[in-house]
Amino acid sequence: MTAPFQFKYPYQTPEPLDNIVLASDGEALTGLWFDNEHSKRRLSHNAEEKLLPVFRETIRWLDSYFSGKPPDWIPKYRIDNMTPFRRDVFQIMQSIPFGQTMTYGEIARRIAQKRNISKMSAQAVGNAVGWNPICIILPCHRVMGSNHKLTGYGGGIQNKIALLQLEGHDVRQFALPAGEISISAHSSLR
Repeated sequence: MTAPFQFKYPYQTPEPLDNIVLASDGEALTGLWFDNEHSKRRLSHNAEEKLLPVFRETIRWLDSYFSGKPPDWIPKYRIDNMTPFRRDVFQIMQSIPFGQTMTYGEIARRIAQKRNISKMSAQAVGNAVGWNPICIILPCHRVMGSNHKLTGYGGGIQNKIALLQLEGHDVRQFALPAGEISISAHSSLR
């Protein structure tokens, strides 16, 4: 098996978003992170920068997404170490349509119902969402805390706000965690 991050490629996003780094094993997309993101540390320093076919496909997807047109296809990707719980969370997360959001609690309730158990932890869902190695395409930015609270986002809360704006949300409806800059300080992508 090849290393999950053997190759990398940069992607320039529209302002005010941070740029993105794509990662691949040579066949499938294995990572997509904002350039400032702590998760990007998972990328090997020895990864070769090369424009692979999967990167071309991902760039086409991102170009469509950032133009405000939700892509109707997903680039080939692979996620290693996917537990059954993470798989359940990711399936629900991936089902959240462009322009809509869901809370960690709603995802937890759906998983509890699917597993025929009385309760599932929203915090456990949050941990699984935060583990996501392929942001935007697997839309973790669409997952909110209760009462429309914008909780931590590995790519930076300012990027989460910009993505939600791109998808047509009036971000003034969301509450920021304590200590974050005001939402009104963000410019729209549109």
